[in-house]
Amino acid sequence: MISILSKPLPASFPAPVPAPRPTFRILTYNVHRCVGVDGRHDPARVAAAIREADPHIVALQELETDHLRTDHLDQPSRLAELLGMEFLYHPARERDGARFGNAILSRLPLRMVRSALLPTSPVFRVQRRAALWASVKVGNRDVQVINTHLGLVRGERMLQATDLCGKDWLTHAACAFPRILCGDFNATARSPVYRLINGTLRDAQIVNGGTSRPTWPSLWPFVRYDHVFVSPEISVKRAEVLRTRLTRVASDHLPVLVEFDVAPETAEARHLR
Repeated sequence: MISILSKPLPASFPAPVPAPRPTFRILTYNVHRCVGVDGRHDPARVAAAIREADPHIVALQELETDHLRTDHLDQPSRLAELLGMEFLYHPARERDGARFGNAILSRLPLRMVRSALLPTSPVFRVQRRAALWASVKVGNRDVQVINTHLGLVRGERMLQATDLCGKDWLTHAACAFPRILCGDFNATARSPVYRLINGTLRDAQIVNGGTSRPTWPSLWPFVRYDHVFVSPEISVKRAEVLRTRLTRVASDHLPVLVEFDVAPETAEARHLR
């Protein structure tokens, strides 16, 4: 008889290390009608600035269609074409066929959930503002992305922020976790608008002890008007204000890029769907 000696097996095997979750990137950017600080209308330059960041989802504000001052160009469609993305567009204002509003572009599957004007008042009204809500398939989760551009007057902004935190938007039954609210809020981190929204969601720039960086004006930024707010299921890996050779001139705002992953859906949440 031949005896084969071997090392005894350990009493228990170590638990397998879970694979890291994939990360995704969302960019919010007020593109100022694709007119740079040099006065040049150049959608290709804006697209190049976005392409440098390699985002999966892009939330854009101040896009025009069929306006004389921007060569009657359909800017959302042109940017989506240049970037190879799908897009949704909603105008906050329309006059003589020309439109001005917000867009969400994505190289992940997306669908429109809601688009609407935000409230205003004859006392505060300067320019109508709106929000655009899309559901984006991020990995195996549907992430609710709301893109907005709030008004210039403090009282009007508060009306609009209150509406966004209410039953038609963030607390709507369809606006399930995970969710992201982003855009140009025309509000700093010391404002009542910021405090209201940051009480519902979390500021992606500072959620992990990060540094708050200004976004306006792009050449010499000293104010942070552009924000990305996330729910707890969105784990922020990196948040950055992009100040590059292109972004300094492509618009009067700097873009904000957030890299994140999404927590897996719980069994309880799947049961409730």
